[in-house]
Amino acid sequence: MEFWPFLSTLLIVLSAILVAVGWVLIIKGHEKLHKNTMVAAAISALLFLIIYVSRTAIVGNTSFGGPDNIKIYYTIFLIFHILLSITGATFGVITLRIAFKGNFEKHKKLGPVTSIIWFFTAITGVMVYLFLYVIYTGGETTSMLKAILGF
Repeated sequence: MEFWPFLSTLLIVLSAILVAVGWVLIIKGHEKLHKNTMVAAAISALLFLIIYVSRTAIVGNTSFGGPDNIKIYYTIFLIFHILLSITGATFGVITLRIAFKGNFEKHKKLGPVTSIIWFFTAITGVMVYLFLYVIYTGGETTSMLKAILGF
C-alpha cells in the first residue's frame, strides 16, 4: 500500500464525513458547529488537493494495472470521477464563499446540492483508489495524461 495515495483518499473520506456531520449540525440548529465542521471539511479537501498535486508533479500518476479488457471501463469511470471532482470542488468554493458573505438563503439552497456532489466525489475517489491499489496492482507510475488516457 502506497502511503500518499492512501493518505489523500483518507482525507477525501474525512471531508465527506465532516460534510455529513455539518449537515446534521445545521439541521439541529448548531450554526457555529456547522460552520467549524464545514471549514474542517474544506481544509481536509484542500490537504487532499495539495498532496495529490504535489505527488502528481513530483512522482506522476499510477496507471491502471488491471486486466486490459476492463481498462476502457476504468478509464470512463476515472474521467467521470475527475469531472465530478472538478464540479464538486467548484461548488464547494462557491458555497463556502456565499456562506462567508452572509447570503444564507442562497447557501441553504446550494449547500445540499454541493454536499451530494461531494459525497459522490468521495465515493468515486475511494473506488479509484481501490481499483489502483487494492483490487489490482497499480500499473506504472507515469505522467497524468499517460496514466489517464494510456498514451
